[in-house]
Amino acid sequence: MKHKIIVLWLAAVAITLAAAVYQRITGPSNPQHSGIRTSDGSAYAFTLPRSHGGMKDARIEIPVSDTSIKGVLYYKRYPVQEPWTEERMIRDKASLVAYLPHQPPAGKLEYRLVFTENGKEIRVPEKNTVIIRFRGDVPAPVIIPHVLLMFLAMLFSNLAALMALAGNSRFRFYTFATTAVMLAGGMILGPIVQKYAFGEFWTGFPVGFDLTDNKTLIAFSFWILAAAGNLKKGKSWLTILAAAVTLIIFSIPHSARGSELDYETGRVKTGMVQLSGTGIKST
Repeated sequence: MKHKIIVLWLAAVAITLAAAVYQRITGPSNPQHSGIRTSDGSAYAFTLPRSHGGMKDARIEIPVSDTSIKGVLYYKRYPVQEPWTEERMIRDKASLVAYLPHQPPAGKLEYRLVFTENGKEIRVPEKNTVIIRFRGDVPAPVIIPHVLLMFLAMLFSNLAALMALAGNSRFRFYTFATTAVMLAGGMILGPIVQKYAFGEFWTGFPVGFDLTDNKTLIAFSFWILAAAGNLKKGKSWLTILAAAVTLIIFSIPHSARGSELDYETGRVKTGMVQLSGTGIKST
């Protein structure tokens, strides 16, 4: 029996880590991996930020030790139709550096880099642009418990479902544990994080269309249903259903259809998809 419990725990951890990695790879707010290759065959790999918190400008740092390579940063507000701003990158030891100007919470810029080497241009990205969203600074005592509790909720959710499938009566305990942890991490700390980052406690249903808020609401609703159904006697199918819904909706990339500042009205809109923009026009 003890060995079966260990196997269930290991399986739950594996599923949770796989889901976390998938979100990390697919999320629109995670850095975009890129790189350039010079005429002599040298390759330089780097990441381009797509999210920036705090009150400072966003630093774009490209590790290129070859001093013959020059760089220019082009940017403009997204999705505003306006001329591109050009900023030449400066050398900081073995890197080329430029800064994107700070934007209000949920404000976005689209940007692109153009490098020159012996008269040849190298554009990064080659075709589209990178979208970066700015947010307020979320204090560590808020964001760290939020992230840890949401990870724990996913772990308990997967464990509860696996125990239910294995016929282990402990699934009821983890059903209640998942509900409690998701309440604390998602429904209490989640809105506080949202307030610090974008100025609003809640931008999901019924006041908005923020996908992250709505994902949390849907998952929590199913766990409330599962917990209520398991109060007096075990209803494993409710736990399995809640866990399946949670795994599916939390596989949707984090921050997709998130908040976006409307530069014309000054209001933050929700339900916006953060995608790559258009290519650079001639400047």
